[in-house]
Amino acid sequence: MLKKNLMLLLTISLVLVLAACGTAKTSTSASGDSNKNTNVSTPADSTSPTASSGEPRIASMSIHLTNDLLSLGITPVGSVIGGEAKGFLSHVADRLKDTTPLGPVKDPDMEALLALKPDVIYLDEEFSGDDVAKFEKIAPVHVFNLDNGTWRDHLKEIGKLVNREQQAEKYIQAYEAETKEVKSLIHNQIGDGSVMAIRVTAKELRVFSTRRPMGPILYDDLGLTPAKGIKEMDASKPYQVVSREVLPDYDADAIFVVVNSDDEAQTMFKELQNNPIWQGLKAVKAGHVYPIGAQPWLDYSSIGNKMAMDEAKEMFSKK
Repeated sequence: MLKKNLMLLLTISLVLVLAACGTAKTSTSASGDSNKNTNVSTPADSTSPTASSGEPRIASMSIHLTNDLLSLGITPVGSVIGGEAKGFLSHVADRLKDTTPLGPVKDPDMEALLALKPDVIYLDEEFSGDDVAKFEKIAPVHVFNLDNGTWRDHLKEIGKLVNREQQAEKYIQAYEAETKEVKSLIHNQIGDGSVMAIRVTAKELRVFSTRRPMGPILYDDLGLTPAKGIKEMDASKPYQVVSREVLPDYDADAIFVVVNSDDEAQTMFKELQNNPIWQGLKAVKAGHVYPIGAQPWLDYSSIGNKMAMDEAKEMFSKK
């Protein structure tokens, strides 16, 4: 009898031990699966680890990406400034009061960036594509090729990264609605006439191509007809330097004009206006010359294009 009781006790003990082992194994497996989802080391093409739980500390190494962030209500902790500018671009400077300037895009202040301790760094492939490893030593990075797609695609991509996809979609929808209205206003003035955009600097006269920053808003968004020769320009470059003598060749019905703010550029434009070649242009004779500012028109971003469209609406509503 004692022997039978002993055997029964041993059997029960063995069952309990095996059950405990199974429970421990299951617990370890579940814990491991959980860690896969929470302890994520963010790679260069992933979302910031804080994006889903709160505001990510984003450092932007592109003025255009900075402005896309602003469109979604996100202020980066740090941002580069424009190449020729000494500070943030004028049309967004008031929104970046709490943002640390990180120097020009082509020569960013890496020490200032390091001191910010960002969660993630946004890079423009054109300017920082060769230095990704350098930035990855500071924080995870996300690289954007701004020549792929349009600013809408860039805004949507950022929206996914920061969990603001709906805001991105609403922003784009509002832009499209306003664009439709501005199209009608412009058509009321120039009909189906052809258009070109030029920029006057201290030393150069530039004609914009179909490439960003100016081409997409004029010829894609607003659907305006490019003047003669515009489509044949090198689309890999934003503009072509020309002499005033060739302006009549474009035969444009309307001209958008950007004049740099420095005194030398202003003087050059006055000289151009007094030149018989300029005065003989079809667009000039018809009164279809439209002065526009470098900013926001040359800021190819969601906020830049929206502000440019706002200005176009106001300008063509007055005429």
